[in-house]
Amino acid sequence: MDLEVGSNLYQNTDGTIEIEGVPQIQVALKPNALLINFAVFDANGKMTAKLVDSTLMFNERRAYEVTKAPSRVTLTHVESKNVVLQMELKKPDLVAFTKGGFHTVKGHLLEVSSREWKVDKQRSSGTTQDVQGGSVKIG
Repeated sequence: MDLEVGSNLYQNTDGTIEIEGVPQIQVALKPNALLINFAVFDANGKMTAKLVDSTLMFNERRAYEVTKAPSRVTLTHVESKNVVLQMELKKPDLVAFTKGGFHTVKGHLLEVSSREWKVDKQRSSGTTQDVQGGSVKIG
């Protein structure tokens, strides 16, 4: 499967997105379903929510809500209305991480927009990379 993160295209991935060396997002495609596994951390590296197969399994203080459609999954912070993670199926084998902002396990803020991804002092936009069956590495 190919993954787009911001304006960066990662071809031939295994569906895993590693952020700062830690697998934080797993994407799977099933018939009529985009399934996301995702761990949400606070600035101290404490897990505050967890998505398993696009369903909130852990949601400390009910701080997050998930909206699902067959081709899109959006996780939103309830109070601020900020989009934490938005992923959508663009083509049968292309999933796009189009928008989001959340902390990594190391406490850094990762921001994804249509133009780029940035974490800590690193940023990337407009690249294409064949990861040859491996994971996407950010940060």
